[in-house]
Amino acid sequence: MSTKKSLLVDKNKMPLAMGIAFVAFTTQFGGGFASGAQIKQYFINYGIWCLLLPVVSQGLYAIFFWYGMRYAYKHQTYDYRSFSDSIYGPTKLVMSNAFEICYLIMIGTASAAAFATGGSTLNTLLGIPYWLCTLVVAAFIFFIAMYGTNVVRAAASTLSVLIIIGLVLVLVPNIFSQAGVIGEAISMMKSGQMVAGSMETGAFMPALWMSFLYFLFQLSSVSVMYQHMEPVTDVKQINKAAIWMFVVNFFSMELAIVGMLAVMYTSSMAEATVPMLVLVQNGPGAAVLTPIISILIILGSISTGVNMIAGIVARCVNAVERNKSEEEKSKGHMLRMAIATIIFTAIAWGIAQFGLMAVVKQGYAYLGYASLITVFIPFVIHAIITKMKDI
Repeated sequence: MSTKKSLLVDKNKMPLAMGIAFVAFTTQFGGGFASGAQIKQYFINYGIWCLLLPVVSQGLYAIFFWYGMRYAYKHQTYDYRSFSDSIYGPTKLVMSNAFEICYLIMIGTASAAAFATGGSTLNTLLGIPYWLCTLVVAAFIFFIAMYGTNVVRAAASTLSVLIIIGLVLVLVPNIFSQAGVIGEAISMMKSGQMVAGSMETGAFMPALWMSFLYFLFQLSSVSVMYQHMEPVTDVKQINKAAIWMFVVNFFSMELAIVGMLAVMYTSSMAEATVPMLVLVQNGPGAAVLTPIISILIILGSISTGVNMIAGIVARCVNAVERNKSEEEKSKGHMLRMAIATIIFTAIAWGIAQFGLMAVVKQGYAYLGYASLITVFIPFVIHAIITKMKDI
């Protein structure tokens, strides 16, 4: 029985395509999504278009991830450096190093934000020191990330299911119980009245740009997907993964937007740093749902941190092992994985100790522009020049 067949028929295993899609889900939907902050900042603040533009951001996300994964599979480039050196061709000396900088920006923003968000939430729940809370988050990320892509993919699948179940538990009761309020909010948006705290006009072009910018800074994380192409046996698995990626991501984002509209015009939302928590506290079952949303934020933070750290660990370990025999690789592989994971986990943890949330927030914009130059434009040029025959 082939590997592909066993993955699809074994009821004790999740199909590889779904596992890959869930890695992409946990990479995008971390603590920032679970808290509702990113959804409000990049979508709801821009008016009625927030109900439509997730199609654009998630459609582009799935298409570009599909392109990158197909290329990595065909050319057997299972870490982002070997991928960059291959796809950039003659410009690799400049562009591969430029992407290294882009990836480091991503590590310094997304990973540090994951540590800080998860640590702050634990601090609120348990009342223990912030540094110790971030250390707990770091421990989870370290032990998952160091055991390689199979464990990361399995963890992503588990965390994705838990996050989606949690979102449904939190949002669906609020949507049904506050359907009238949500309907009124949609009517107010249609009339041009902006939500609390928004400084925007509700015009389409700014809304479209923010949706595109959101996609751009998420696009940089396509680099964490290449390592998951190694067990793929057929391009159909990648095609299915991209479809599931769009379905799961779009459904989750749309569900969050609709649910959060129930509280978007309340005065407390103007200064809220965790909009989803405001929704829970003003809806049914607040006593039960408040700890659930807190756990969601922590799980989301861990999932993002794991994927980011695992990506750079794979790149470094592959570089070290590139000229080694299979026997030499197997002898010291786990030690090399542990050392690389410790180093990059410690860097992200250290950044989080400074509480650089304002810098991290600004960092997402820089990450988006870096991704535009090093991923979006090169992918488009490559697709045009090769007429998509190189994937």
